[in-house]
Amino acid sequence: MRVLSGLKPTNRPHLGNYFGAMRQFVSMQSAHQTGGNFYFIANLHALDQVRNADELRELTTGVALDYLALGLDPSNSTLFVQSDVPEVSELMWILGAVTPMALLERMHAYKDATAKGREADFGLFAYPVLMAADILLYASTHVPVGQDQKQHVEFTRDLAVKFNMTYCKGFDPQTGAGGALTLPEPYILEDVAVVPGTDGQKMSKSYNNGIPLFGTDKEWEKTTSRIVTDSKGVEEPKDPATCNVFQILKLFLNDAERAEMEARYRAGGMGYGVPKKMLLAKIHERFDGPRAKRDDLAKNLDHVRKVLDDGAKVARANGRATLDAVQRACGVSRS
Repeated sequence: MRVLSGLKPTNRPHLGNYFGAMRQFVSMQSAHQTGGNFYFIANLHALDQVRNADELRELTTGVALDYLALGLDPSNSTLFVQSDVPEVSELMWILGAVTPMALLERMHAYKDATAKGREADFGLFAYPVLMAADILLYASTHVPVGQDQKQHVEFTRDLAVKFNMTYCKGFDPQTGAGGALTLPEPYILEDVAVVPGTDGQKMSKSYNNGIPLFGTDKEWEKTTSRIVTDSKGVEEPKDPATCNVFQILKLFLNDAERAEMEARYRAGGMGYGVPKKMLLAKIHERFDGPRAKRDDLAKNLDHVRKVLDDGAKVARANGRATLDAVQRACGVSRS
């Protein structure tokens, strides 16, 4: 089993990134064989949004610090930077040669971005091909995604089948045998949380409504205090199911704590300041330790760079075999 996923360094990670993906990736380490987890920092994907070189370098290092601080173990998982594996760019171009335009035009991210008025550059339009190259290069068998991201893995499978059927005579599309490219499966994360931001929309870097994962005390206090609530008074009963504060707070609570807080909401006599303060306390409880570890790691960037360099070597060694097979199949190699 080869598990692969990536995170774009387009901004500082927030609680939505943690509960939606990063937490699961760290916990999955112990569930799979050593070396079966590949996690990369998708700096090539970030180029269509981050146009400042120094900022991109800083954000890339920051994501590495975040993962290591949260407990990603380099002895059990391969952590690397996408651009440190140039084979992925070559594979992207080869895959692009068999990618139908109509398939790219149907991708949700492209349609959503252009519907919101974003200019469609090549990076936005073709990024699913690069994403497919990321997955296929390492012969990934499982890609952890939420239900709403399943399309990306289906696109990758379609592309792998198209390439294999075009160039590999013995390929069986039913079993996936006989092809140069392994067909990946979506690994649906059932406990993925869609975390609301401070304004009630989905917490997103694009909306600037996030609570930073490793913020300062002041940042955590400011962002939790400005979470939008309704205008109900202290004595009025409140509905936890429609409260933005509770939807974030419940992610930190055990079953008993969650039931108790829900009861307090419905009973009335509690203002929204109470759950906001509890949320702030829970953030400190969960992240003060990792935040201190991150600060220590930031003082030893040579160690972080070595982790990324070592990870890139492992990733390149694994990816080279796939690229060699692809090159032979389509005829761009001379052997």
